[in-house]
Amino acid sequence: MTDEGPIHAKKVVICGGMWPRDLAAEIGVTLPLHAAEHFYVVTEAIPDLPRDLPVMFTADEWAYYKEDAGKLLVGFFEPGAKHWGQKGIPESFCFDAIPEDIDHIAPYLEQAMRRVPVLQNTGIQLFFNGPESFTPDNRYHLGETPEVAGLFSATGFNSIGILSSGGVGKAMASWIAEGFPPVELIDVDVRRTQGFQRNRKYLEDRSVETIGTLFDMHWPGLQFTTARGIRRSPFHDRMLAAGAYMTELAGWERPGFFGTPEEVAKVEFSYDRPSYFANVATECRNTAENVSVFDYSCFTRYRVEGPGALAALNHICAGECDVPVGKIVYTQWLNPRGGIEADVTVIRLAEAAFLVVTLALSQRRDLAWFRRNIPAGAQVHISDVTSGTAMLAVMGPKARALMARVSPDDFSNEGFPFGTSREVELGYARVRANRLTFVGELGFGFLIDTEFAAHVYDVLAEAGRDLGLKPAGYFALNSLRMEKGYRHWGHDIGEEDTPFNAGLGFAVAMKKADFIGRDALLAQRSEGPIRRRLVQVMLAGGENTPMLYHHEPIFRDGKLVGSVMSGGYGHRIRASLGSRLIEFHSQNKTVAASMIAEKYVSGHRS
Repeated sequence: MTDEGPIHAKKVVICGGMWPRDLAAEIGVTLPLHAAEHFYVVTEAIPDLPRDLPVMFTADEWAYYKEDAGKLLVGFFEPGAKHWGQKGIPESFCFDAIPEDIDHIAPYLEQAMRRVPVLQNTGIQLFFNGPESFTPDNRYHLGETPEVAGLFSATGFNSIGILSSGGVGKAMASWIAEGFPPVELIDVDVRRTQGFQRNRKYLEDRSVETIGTLFDMHWPGLQFTTARGIRRSPFHDRMLAAGAYMTELAGWERPGFFGTPEEVAKVEFSYDRPSYFANVATECRNTAENVSVFDYSCFTRYRVEGPGALAALNHICAGECDVPVGKIVYTQWLNPRGGIEADVTVIRLAEAAFLVVTLALSQRRDLAWFRRNIPAGAQVHISDVTSGTAMLAVMGPKARALMARVSPDDFSNEGFPFGTSREVELGYARVRANRLTFVGELGFGFLIDTEFAAHVYDVLAEAGRDLGLKPAGYFALNSLRMEKGYRHWGHDIGEEDTPFNAGLGFAVAMKKADFIGRDALLAQRSEGPIRRRLVQVMLAGGENTPMLYHHEPIFRDGKLVGSVMSGGYGHRIRASLGSRLIEFHSQNKTVAASMIAEKYVSGHRS
């Protein structure tokens, strides 16, 4: 609605700089943005300053330099920035300057003068302080909003909007016209945001940190320190008491690793072995030799029920969901191009009731995808039950012995086969036990009503004391799943990868008459052997090899051929591991995979 009347459109793009948070909130849409003060100076004219001078970034000094009409512009992305506009932005504000704060920026300006000595003898023509909007994770908000179909966002450019404009414009044009981005843009997709993130106090506190992280060292595992402790599982206090170093994802506090108070307080990150490397190794070995307990409460859980629940799920899921009550289905949600939109587990609770488990970061994304793809007229209801339940898992060869001590139910292989879900007694509670694993060891996961969660944990902890039961964190979880080749959506697999590319064809029920993406998979299969496949790679050289994390370049015969999708150190096999999509050039895919894996990583790492 404008002051000259309404404008009707099937698709609308919000791209209003600092204003979208409040504008979108009026219609229930979350666009987490907050303004912070951004400083730069422009010198007087500098004789003979080259007009084609490269832009220079000095990240460890939080500064950037660029030529500007014969002058030098120096700007700063300093740590401990100053937030702005927390009480609202005046409607009249338009590229205005805000009061200077020389004391705040002086230390960084002094560093700049030492770095570029010409600044010491050149006057400053303009000292500018203006607000820029920043996002909680320093990444853009692009794409269709999960709340309103047809409403797109192109916001949150963190003061690098001009730098980003060409690529963003091209991507958004394709996204709006075609309904999907031209390349995979999961990291900047607005659907990753969480509803609580438009909270003003949260954004105010986080924004003072995010501006500095733009130029900070992006260590693997590095955590934000502001606006923490927001979403806590019922096991949070017990995890802290056990020595947890907490990491954060989508607001959830999750144990990264467990250690002594000194180890937790003095974490040192590295592109080689971080300070907690040995701690993670201990947790992995305990999982392989004894039994470990993992807090899975951050995983998202939806309840799907109604007369049309099965039909809706079979339309959206690539796998067959018409299974007996108490069976677990591992499956993917595909887009019409056959790409993987979600990687989920479906549990059949009753004839017309199911539970869907997905990633924490996909909580709003997957809910919106399901609702927008329900068959017309289907009598089905989906509700997010994450907050009402907790999830815990015990994994390791002694898991069955542990369960015998806390439950009268049959947890034998015959009585509780893999892929089974049922209600059991545990301590004084009744919980839903699921025989599934993401670590490659015998184990059981439990869905617990929140009010019983602490009791269940305490019962397991006491009963498992002499079995070697120890808590394990998400760094160990990543190591364990990398060794087994379990896929992680958003890293190993995503919107551009079909289940056949990902080695997940076993999870697809091609015999089903109809599901989203089936035609694309039929077309891909008709082309012959799958040429592009996800394979696991291992650095040669044993336990002393460099670490792999993510996006390390891969060379073959001196030629760059791709990068690592997911990386991790396999503590059970003592080797650096990675995953990579490979283009096969042999009909014998098994031989090709082993040959390529060996040649791609042996002796080649940058």
